[in-house]
Amino acid sequence: MTDGFMGPPWQMDWRLDALAALEALPAHVREMVYAARAELVVAKDPCFRGIETDVGLPEGMKVRPIRSTQPKGAHALFFDYGNGWLKYTFSRRIEDPQILVEEVFWLEFKPPAPASPAEP
Repeated sequence: MTDGFMGPPWQMDWRLDALAALEALPAHVREMVYAARAELVVAKDPCFRGIETDVGLPEGMKVRPIRSTQPKGAHALFFDYGNGWLKYTFSRRIEDPQILVEEVFWLEFKPPAPASPAEP
């Protein structure tokens, strides 16, 4: 056992409905979620507080608090340029700090089909 506050990598736990939603996603989207998970568990501060909060995240990912009045509360990590997100909370406990994923969502983006040319 260590003395004082533990640091990254953080433990991550999933609600059962969030885990079921993850398993229902297409394989390429699950890979994006796993990449987002990897960023969260090694982040120095999973709440990403500060001025340049997204500077260390890969292209297409950003983190925002769900409510701006609660900067230590629930957060959303957006991936796939905002088409999907992980809603999570970070429990800053001394012995076992962890990230709890409450929701996983992904909106499949389909570009609009080209319009057929008008007949003369």
